[in-house]
Amino acid sequence: MANLIRQGRTRAQESSSAIERMYITMRHLFNRGFYKPMGVSGDTLREALLILRPEIYGSIAEEKVELNGLLYVIDRLPYGIEECQYINLTSEEGYKNSHFKAIVPPKRRRNCYRIDEEQMNIEITRGRSEIYDILTHLTFLFIESHKIMNRVVINEQGNVTRDWQKLEKAVLSKKDLTKAEREVALTHTANILGRTFEEVSSVYSSFSCLENKERFLHIIYWLGKLAIEESIEDNKRIVTFSPVLRERLGHHIHGEIWANTIKNKLEQLDLLERPIHIISANMHSVMNTLYVPIALKTELKNKKTFDVYESLSDKVNDRLRAKVQKIALQQGMTYIEDQSGANINVQIFDTSKYNNGQFKEFISDVEDKNKPVIIVMDYAFGEQAYETMDELLKPYFNKQKTKTHIDVKSISIMGKAGILEGGKGDIMIPSAHVFEGTADNYPFKNELKKEELEGNGIEIYDGAMITVLGTSLQNRDILKFFHDSTWNVIGLEMEGAHYQKAIQSASKLRSSISPKVKVRYAYYASDNPLETGSTLASGGLGTTGVKPTYLITEKIIEQIFKER
Repeated sequence: MANLIRQGRTRAQESSSAIERMYITMRHLFNRGFYKPMGVSGDTLREALLILRPEIYGSIAEEKVELNGLLYVIDRLPYGIEECQYINLTSEEGYKNSHFKAIVPPKRRRNCYRIDEEQMNIEITRGRSEIYDILTHLTFLFIESHKIMNRVVINEQGNVTRDWQKLEKAVLSKKDLTKAEREVALTHTANILGRTFEEVSSVYSSFSCLENKERFLHIIYWLGKLAIEESIEDNKRIVTFSPVLRERLGHHIHGEIWANTIKNKLEQLDLLERPIHIISANMHSVMNTLYVPIALKTELKNKKTFDVYESLSDKVNDRLRAKVQKIALQQGMTYIEDQSGANINVQIFDTSKYNNGQFKEFISDVEDKNKPVIIVMDYAFGEQAYETMDELLKPYFNKQKTKTHIDVKSISIMGKAGILEGGKGDIMIPSAHVFEGTADNYPFKNELKKEELEGNGIEIYDGAMITVLGTSLQNRDILKFFHDSTWNVIGLEMEGAHYQKAIQSASKLRSSISPKVKVRYAYYASDNPLETGSTLASGGLGTTGVKPTYLITEKIIEQIFKER
């Protein structure tokens, strides 16, 4: 009998297996109701993350503490979480009506509440993807905290190094640090982290915030302090999931309330019978594209339109943004601030009131009752895309309990994505979405074409996109496999397959909307995870994303206005 050839697994296969284990484990821990991240119950998550070594988490598998990854995670978790031994994930359970002040992380729309010195509550209203996101970030955070502990504890009795004593003195000092005192503290911190003084000095200001200028030092100290207490005193950090969250998750509770609010508003505005076009985008690009030429005629005289868009993205130009919004509200825009917990705000544009502007000519000969109504929904998060789109496309029951099918003519999805060939600011036009970790794939006819966007000084790529389970879990080996293999994947994002699943079920199976509904997908690149130094942890897009955002938006609006 011929000897079988023993073949080892590739890094891509190992990584894929690690992702699968992580997701199975996270669902198990959720059903269990609690776990200790650095205890036995957290072993599988830690081991899988260290095997995976995601690009965003940089040097997670090395002894030195990862600084860019730490900044990325801290921006997505609530202020003060590093001080908390108990982290409780809850549903929307009424805390907004209490004395607790909501803490919203800078880079994630989620309400968090500091219950006391030891406990942080984090509200989960956006589905399982949000839980995966948080647990992955917490696992990274706790791994890094134990790196700090291992570098400062010198014996089993808990004695610590001189560097740690000096850092503790600086952090617990009640007076503001002078420049000299800060640099002394950073010198000791650099030794603790296994980094150079230059490295810690360069990231120090990125962690600073209004609440605490010395936040970097505080984060390092509290991460290390709680890890020391875990190791020496066995005071384990614990993550719990509230009973209400476990009961509600997966039942579209927030999505249903969100969608019904939109339909109620359409009924109030007498727009339910009109042709409807849905766009998933940010809350400024469609409004600005329609109304900037009307509201900012003076500013546009000596500037190109894209320069004005860039100015509007600058935080100092509140007056200009308010001017555009005022005109928009006067000429057909209705704004719905989300109260459902979905954290997705909505704009409704009644184009029968769009009296002038660059797109008016396309609908000047159309009766008001046939002019398009545009619904712009803010970005969903992962699996939440299915929940919200599925609920929005369902028939509406009015006050008389009469069933009304919404006349959805098109659905357009625009957003940021990682690119696998090219760089920040480039545009991707997908022809299919492939759902990572499954055999599910969703080919579709994209109304947006590569050639329609070419010739504007931006690289355009077309091909399949992979919908990933979480951007924080991606590693180079898996992405390289998808890019180099016959899958021909050009980029990665988190919502596409979920949106398309909802669209296909509504149009082809449930007959909620027309089977002829048109779809448009386009993404602009926020990062290239295959390039060292170009991941999401390396920083934001800045103004690089302005031109592709508005280029895509203009093309979507033009197609909507031309549609008959």
